[in-house]
Amino acid sequence: MATKTERKKTEMTEADAGRVFIFDTTLRDGEQSPGCSMNLEEKLRIADALEAMGVDIIEAGFPIASNGDFEAVRDVAGRVKDATVAGLARASRKDIDRAWEALRHAARPRIHTFISTSPLHMEYKLQMAPDAVHDRMVESVAYARNLCDDVEWSPEDGTRTEHDFLCRCVESAIKAGASTINIPDTVGYTVPEEFHALIDMLRNRVPNIDKAVISVHCHNDLGLAVANSLAAIRAGARQVECTINGIGERAGNAAMEEIVMALKVRGDAMPYHTGVVSENITQASHLVSTITGFRVQPNKAIVGANAFAHESGIHQDGMLKHTGTYEIMTPESVGLHKSTLVMGKHSGRHAFKAKLQELGYVLGDNELQDAFQRFKDLADKKKDVYDEDIVALVDDQMMHANDRIRFVSLQVIAGSRGPQSAELELNIDGETKTNKSTGAGPVDATFNAIKTLFPHAAQLQLYQVHAVTEGTDAQAQVTVRLEEDGRTVNGQGADTDTLVASAKAYIHALNKLLVKREKSALSALSA
Repeated sequence: MATKTERKKTEMTEADAGRVFIFDTTLRDGEQSPGCSMNLEEKLRIADALEAMGVDIIEAGFPIASNGDFEAVRDVAGRVKDATVAGLARASRKDIDRAWEALRHAARPRIHTFISTSPLHMEYKLQMAPDAVHDRMVESVAYARNLCDDVEWSPEDGTRTEHDFLCRCVESAIKAGASTINIPDTVGYTVPEEFHALIDMLRNRVPNIDKAVISVHCHNDLGLAVANSLAAIRAGARQVECTINGIGERAGNAAMEEIVMALKVRGDAMPYHTGVVSENITQASHLVSTITGFRVQPNKAIVGANAFAHESGIHQDGMLKHTGTYEIMTPESVGLHKSTLVMGKHSGRHAFKAKLQELGYVLGDNELQDAFQRFKDLADKKKDVYDEDIVALVDDQMMHANDRIRFVSLQVIAGSRGPQSAELELNIDGETKTNKSTGAGPVDATFNAIKTLFPHAAQLQLYQVHAVTEGTDAQAQVTVRLEEDGRTVNGQGADTDTLVASAKAYIHALNKLLVKREKSALSALSA
């Protein structure tokens, strides 16, 4: 009887040779961006969004890296039903055992193991001879294959690896049981023509390459990650590793939304397709941006605020005559719908629930009631309630659901004469506390009040304000990044009052830091 991996490979190679599998590594490589740490609840929300999009493989983390990573991979593996869930492992039995422990209950588990193969990495990073690297790789792939039907192998720094050695390793990895061979451009060094030639070379020189799916994982150090990925697809790669919004180490990874839409829009030049539901792209982009605090630049392709904006008079005239004059895809094709003013203070609960469903949110009865009350409060403050306002409101509610420290009220005195002061009331573990503090400005005074009510040594690394919509009554969405003993967290808060949003964001970050403290303490005890 054929294994699940063999059946999947047969489906792709025989039934649909133009199908490109999307391997999303937002939860693993994306989280390695400095300041991009996510907690378990946030990772599960992103995993849900990825599965709803039709992503084929979700790389949920690096289980050996920490207890938090292990829990995330384990819980994502237990939650996801349709997509394959992958866990990363170095070429060691300890790593592979830990990955399998996290993945073993997944509906579709995959162990993704790797080892460096470039001369530079082997000499300085591994301090191993090429033959030793080859043997370690064969042993680790075979060991992983004995545990799991689906094994992927990656030669780290593959684009700077000598071709003879790369071919030797790829052939041996497939013989040892790898059904996916991923070629990473780990440092974003290659260019499209060169990468196309590399994939073509592997297809021509490795005798058993037809027994594996060729994958690529491109970094964006030279701004070529998407171009390189598309070049590899044209050369025969049928899996692309990428992230939402292109987040990742250094300059990031290939942006999933750009690859998906490039294949969808330019099917004439690239006759390939994915299983991604493109209409979910905007919602997923917004979710990842909100959770990580990494704002999408306005001119970002596909999901940037200006991607479908037309200000030039010439462009506007063309658009009025025919949208195809300046738009090569519709906003609706990526899930971007024009915000309408159909919601207000007179809107009822059923209309609000229908609007949430339209925006992609399904809430339980208690969550829905809380969200509806917050919507009513917002509608009393704001003349016009846009879709973006409702998204920010619901996201804010979800992020603060399990906080130990809760915002109650804030009164601020600000202005040029000073002194600026903030009177803050918090609920800390069920006990209400108040404090009045001064500062160099209203935000500084607010943060000083938080520090007084809940003393801590965390340092503020980032304070960022973003207006959800236009107008002076727009909700502010604030991101705060705190760092303590090497632990970095992002907190978010939204409110029509920027100072209230700032307090909520700081408190949210502090709550996430407390969770990390507790997990570190538990890890120390278990060790």
